[in-house]
Amino acid sequence: MLRSDLARFVRRLRAALGDEAFPYVWVPELHKDGRRFHAHCAVGRYVPKPLLNASWPHGFTHIKRLDGYAEGDQWWRARVAARYLSKYVTKSFTDARARPKGLHRFDVAQGFTPRPMVLAANSRDAVIALGAVVMGGEPSSVWLSDGQPGWQGAPSFSVRWGAL
Repeated sequence: MLRSDLARFVRRLRAALGDEAFPYVWVPELHKDGRRFHAHCAVGRYVPKPLLNASWPHGFTHIKRLDGYAEGDQWWRARVAARYLSKYVTKSFTDARARPKGLHRFDVAQGFTPRPMVLAANSRDAVIALGAVVMGGEPSSVWLSDGQPGWQGAPSFSVRWGAL
C-alpha cells in the first residue's frame, strides 16, 4: 500500500512541477505501533509546502532543507541526502517487520540510480581501507551486522564518510 501510494504521490508531484523528471529517493519506516509505515523522502529540488500537501492526500507532511545541503555541487547534495536517509535504511536491517521479503529498503527515481562502484579485497577491513582512499579519509561511522544480536542474514556492513 505504501509503495503504490508513494508512486501516485510522485506522479502527482511531477505533474504539479511541470512534468519534468526530478531525482528523489524514499525509505519506508515502520511506525512505533509495529503495524503501519511512513516514508522519508528526499527530493532533488525545491518543492513548495502547499504543492507537497496537495500531492500527498494521506495525512501529515513535513519538509525541510537538510543541513549542509546548499553547499557544494549536485554530488555533495546527493551525499547529504543519502546520509540523512541512510539511518532509516539501517533501521530496517535490524527490524524484520520493516523489511518484507523481496522488497527494497529504499527506492530511487527512474533514470537517477547511482552508478555502482565495486571495491574488492580479501577482508572487510581491506575494503573499508580502499573506501577511505576513494573517499579521501577515514569513515565517520561503521555499522557491522556481526555486532547485531540475532542477526540471521549474510555478513553485512555499512560505512559512512565525512561530517556532512
